[in-house]
Amino acid sequence: MKAHDICMGAAAPSITDIADIARRGAKLSLSAEGMRRIRAGRAVVERYVAENRVVYGLNTGLGASVDTALADADMIAFQKRVPHSHSVGVGPVLPREEVRAMMAARVSGMAAGGTGTSEGIVTGIVAALNAGVHPVIPAWGSIGAADLAPLAHMSMGLMGLGLAEYGGSIMPAAEALARAGLEPLDIRIKDGHALIATNSLSTGAACLCLEDADRALSWSLRAIALNFEGFRANLATLDEEGLAARPAMGQQRAGACLRDLLVGSGLWAPGAARRLQDPLSYRCVPQVWGGFMHALDEARQATEIELGSSADNPVVLADTGRIVTTGNFDMTAFVLSWERLGQAIAHCATGTAHRCMKIMSPAVSDLPRFLAAKGQNRGGYAELQKTISAMEAEIRHLALPVSLSPIPVSDGIEDQSSMAPRVISKTQDIVRRFHYMVAMELLLSAEAVELRGVTDTLGEGILSVQKAIRDRVPALDEDRELGSSVMALVDMILS
Repeated sequence: MKAHDICMGAAAPSITDIADIARRGAKLSLSAEGMRRIRAGRAVVERYVAENRVVYGLNTGLGASVDTALADADMIAFQKRVPHSHSVGVGPVLPREEVRAMMAARVSGMAAGGTGTSEGIVTGIVAALNAGVHPVIPAWGSIGAADLAPLAHMSMGLMGLGLAEYGGSIMPAAEALARAGLEPLDIRIKDGHALIATNSLSTGAACLCLEDADRALSWSLRAIALNFEGFRANLATLDEEGLAARPAMGQQRAGACLRDLLVGSGLWAPGAARRLQDPLSYRCVPQVWGGFMHALDEARQATEIELGSSADNPVVLADTGRIVTTGNFDMTAFVLSWERLGQAIAHCATGTAHRCMKIMSPAVSDLPRFLAAKGQNRGGYAELQKTISAMEAEIRHLALPVSLSPIPVSDGIEDQSSMAPRVISKTQDIVRRFHYMVAMELLLSAEAVELRGVTDTLGEGILSVQKAIRDRVPALDEDRELGSSVMALVDMILS
């Protein structure tokens, strides 16, 4: 197996594994242990059928129709109807990388052994992923009590129904499968329900969002350190013993990261700082960004639990030979972690916006207004303040919670749900906007250190950041269009 390939089954895949499959084309395979778990779970299902034991979604209807028994002759036909009846998604289609992440997350859940699906279903999803067959899936329609609609559309595409993307083109799914040399999924007892009864969209998309949030955090700390240099901030706020005096979650780690970036900086010299105490957007960085770090850790832990678990209802417990009704599809704890992350980033966005405004204000920074080097007959970065303000306002709006339960469905039986896909989606939107805010702080801070004349005394970690910015964006000697400069730095962050 090549180093970049991913083998699932012996252990749960990592968040990076899912991102490698979704974004970087890593090939997926199933380990012998994964196949053993899948077969063991299937054996339990087949024994229950042979013993005519009642199991939700196996020989009963779904949702409020749990009171409807299925005749033996209808069991397979019913499973084939499940993806049809649940394909109720609407709106824009999911991007390819989210479809791939969702497919990979569903394989991970099946390889954990609790699904009871037939072997061909799992190998069929793996084959489609490796061949680049991606069902077209509408983004809206899941309330997070299992991502039923998105997974149903995925299932339809892999059954050769609806549309799929293959080789960069959208076509009938049957044609995409044929071009890839694949057969449609062969749906058997329990398979239709097993395909959809979990939260694979939420989990897969969360893996991608975590990767993007990690980038945002890393580059935001660089932007802060560079801003400190240009502003001539007081580094006493990063003092190790001072932060340890009240060891709030994450703040010591945030302080240590900034101290590392500023090793060798002239700001450490006595009298280098311009103030005894700076505005809070400077002084409280370790505390605020520590909150970001802590929330990111919590969201990562919640996602790792989902990746390595069987969130199916019912869950097949092969080791004890049982099938048990559960509520493991409920994502309340997961979404609370993700709501927390979005709100943590919103606090960081506010701090970022305030620092950007202050470094452009001569009354606070002692630098030219709007960092206009040639005087006030130039605009400098003045108009960029509107973009900063807009991004911060949108992030604050997106940080408002959406995870409180929507109205009951399924004749009142499904009366609580988490809105997990929407929570992840809005957190993705927060992270995307925050990338732009970080890029703008980098842009302004690079200008500030040059106007201040301190490029020769930058910290070791910051000198390379300044160079990377100037490799992509020139100094603002004369007014110019600035959107492309911001975009260039966003590309740097994402690369």
